[in-house]
Amino acid sequence: MSSVITTQNLSRHFQDGENIIKAVDDVSLNIEAGEFTAIIGPSGSGKSTLLNLIGGLDNPTSGAVELSGTDIAKMSGSALSDFRRDHIGFIFQSYNLIPVLSAEENIEYIMLLQGVDTATRKKRVKEMLHVVGLEGLGDRRPSHLSGGQQQRVAIARAMASHPDIILADEPTANLDSKTGIALLEVMKSLNEDRGMTFIFSTHDNKIMDRARRLVHVLDGKVDQEELK
Repeated sequence: MSSVITTQNLSRHFQDGENIIKAVDDVSLNIEAGEFTAIIGPSGSGKSTLLNLIGGLDNPTSGAVELSGTDIAKMSGSALSDFRRDHIGFIFQSYNLIPVLSAEENIEYIMLLQGVDTATRKKRVKEMLHVVGLEGLGDRRPSHLSGGQQQRVAIARAMASHPDIILADEPTANLDSKTGIALLEVMKSLNEDRGMTFIFSTHDNKIMDRARRLVHVLDGKVDQEELK
């Protein structure tokens, strides 16, 4: 399989008074297409910072992050924003939906920015609503959807632009156990049936149980890896 993400000696340090906090410290990691991987570790271990660096949401102090052969650590401004838009799907624990848009419009939004034609956008939105089990709810705004339904919209939005990789930061944190399991099964099916690459940052055992690879992070470093 081909590599989607490669980090080389990746570090992110923060100044805290006279102290330097090494949130991510010299991490070299390779993620291949089709992985269903969880980055795990205790609170403050650096797992979310590592995910943010992989997704270009934070800038490294040093090192490289290559996504599909492009070093995004060297990119900034609109070039980085456009690259993220076209190559990375994000799922956040707080859903991050646009409140004034319907479910359909939230899913469609990134494709609109990409310049995808109307017919293709509508076709993909309909398909994604079916895939995540929200048929008939596309006209509802986020305030009229449950937390689980909002996260399903977020998953559909992340997939609709056909990204190289989907990054999920604690996607089940605000959901009850039953809803979280149902959504994980949706993502697992997308991984197995469509070959979509998922990387999670999490401390949720439900995700760890389903991941095929666990990357343990401790004090900003990769402590160990497990393949299942």
